[in-house]
Amino acid sequence: MDSPTFSLNSTPEIRFGPGRVRLIAEDALSVGDPDRPVVLIVDGTLLELGIAEPVVSALSSSGADITVFSDIEGEPKQRQVEAATELVRNKDAGLVIAMGGGSAMDIGKIAATVARMGNGPAEYAMQGLPLPKKTVPKICVPTTSGTGSEFSSTNIFTNTAGKKVWVWGTETKPERVILDPELTLSLPPDLTAWTGLDAFSHALESCTNVNRHRGNDFYAHKALSLISEALRTAVQEPGNLSARADMALGSAYAGIALDNCSTAMAHNISHALAALAPVHHGLATGLAIEVILGWQVERDTGPFAAAAAACGLGQNVNSFPGWYGNLLTDCGVMRKLPEAFKGFSASDLAAEMRTPETTPMRETTARRVGEADVERFAEAMMAMA
Repeated sequence: MDSPTFSLNSTPEIRFGPGRVRLIAEDALSVGDPDRPVVLIVDGTLLELGIAEPVVSALSSSGADITVFSDIEGEPKQRQVEAATELVRNKDAGLVIAMGGGSAMDIGKIAATVARMGNGPAEYAMQGLPLPKKTVPKICVPTTSGTGSEFSSTNIFTNTAGKKVWVWGTETKPERVILDPELTLSLPPDLTAWTGLDAFSHALESCTNVNRHRGNDFYAHKALSLISEALRTAVQEPGNLSARADMALGSAYAGIALDNCSTAMAHNISHALAALAPVHHGLATGLAIEVILGWQVERDTGPFAAAAAACGLGQNVNSFPGWYGNLLTDCGVMRKLPEAFKGFSASDLAAEMRTPETTPMRETTARRVGEADVERFAEAMMAMA
């Protein structure tokens, strides 16, 4: 049953529209300190492809002292977060612009948050040191429609021990988010699908776990509606700007929902997979949803029926698993894990699903996850290796 009371976290200011990123110099002037340098933290691929050029050009033309950090490959690593933090600190930056997918934004947000202190970013992870209140202003410019990092208080990286950890706090949120669907037009079909499934998982889990409440369902259900309508088109017609715009907005709403009510078992599985070998987070989470969705709807008390309705299925919750499987197929998602997983067993995955880092996501799942469930889910996931 819904709690009679709830609270909603603050949401950064959003500027939305095709081509909106070309006004980034105006954003920098209003959000940051114009007398200090700007650090652009961006995925190196975006520089190579020229996608980041409008931002660099606009800032340079405005006279901004801009430094670019682009040592970003795959999911964030501790060394990358440390290097970005040192750069922001040494430059005495007045603004950090984080541009790219979740990796660039998590790195940028952490660096901007802790740079004005003397400690390393890892010291703030897993509720270590309290986050400073005095931070470098931040602008996030997502170039995928999936992670929701631009709206999240949670920022994830892999530490030197190979474990995913996170820096958590509203202090890490940006002051402004630029949502420009044109920036997602060049995203290839597989990444469009994987990042879209990431957003879908945020919306679905946030409105069906033990933390859910009516205030947040508004964002989660709207995200499910937008994504379920637009994802196939965005994958199959990459140049369809209308579908890209709906995905950008759906991802934003999903990110807000995630920030308020968190995730559940699918994320437990995907984080456990990432502890074993590299895998795209959206792909891992999307596959995990298919493995567990039938099990979840068996004991649904209403939240999954409402989520199914938001996806256009009426109240027929029993059709939800089949519908979701068709969505994966229509988006060309292969039920296969990367080759690196062939060296691991279901027992290896189950062990990671029980670690302190992943247990909170297991415990927020509305249906109790027993030990036999962990083993069964691990077996199903590793059958795709």
